[in-house]
Amino acid sequence: MKNFVFFFFVLISLSILAQEKKKAELQPKWKIKGRFGFLFNQSSFSNWASGGENTFAGNLNINYDFNYKKSNINWDTRLISGFGLSHLSEKGWRKTDDRFELNSVLGIKITKYWFFSFLGNFKTQYTEGFNYKIEPKESVSDFLSPAYITFGPGVLWKKSDNLNMNIAPATARYTLVNDFFSGKFGVKEGRNTAFSLGFNLSGYYKFNLMENIQMENIITLYSDYLANVGNIDTDYQTNIHFKVNKSIKMQMTFHTIIDDNASSKIQFRQLFGLGVNYNFHDKVTY
Repeated sequence: MKNFVFFFFVLISLSILAQEKKKAELQPKWKIKGRFGFLFNQSSFSNWASGGENTFAGNLNINYDFNYKKSNINWDTRLISGFGLSHLSEKGWRKTDDRFELNSVLGIKITKYWFFSFLGNFKTQYTEGFNYKIEPKESVSDFLSPAYITFGPGVLWKKSDNLNMNIAPATARYTLVNDFFSGKFGVKEGRNTAFSLGFNLSGYYKFNLMENIQMENIITLYSDYLANVGNIDTDYQTNIHFKVNKSIKMQMTFHTIIDDNASSKIQFRQLFGLGVNYNFHDKVTY
């Protein structure tokens, strides 16, 4: 009789655990990850025989990841924001980084790793940018000029939050500019918007190169069906994070953009710095 009672108790316990696990899987869960970083660089010269120019620079970066899961629903949103300035003793203040980008992908699971998806993206900069290679300096961008709004259906392959790829074969893109930049960035003269329809592929891969060194890769490819078919706009960024301790980290960024509407040349940006970095994680279940 005792064995029967024990066996019955085990069955009841397993049944309760299974129900609780199933209930937990059905509950919506938010997982929020954020990174705040400030990089500072400085150089100073006094009676230096070989010459030199006093400089200092600062870069502020704020990145957020919002991941929502419930049953067969997956919703990933990533915010990438950065702004940097440098000061050269003879040339004054100049912008070194200026970026605001919001990516969001909503997916409905169809197999273990595949989802029907809908992509949304918004990209612009905060302040006016200049070309200092000519005199007088020339304005080349401004807040919301250009701004890009991209959206469209597709399929998402997601192995994890650190490895995923979205394919959207019918993606709409709107390019917005103010009156001053009308006629640039692919927008016709006298207009403030341009529409394109094309193929969009975006991918994300983050992994550890070795202990305390993490590498993050973000890529977006876009080809417009309505103009320059076969010409692929490319936006590829690599971030390498070196952990010194809990708060101090070094960062290297390599950013390449190929976009004939913005520039006939390959755009490249490189950043290296040592600074304060704060990471936080939060998991919320409703």
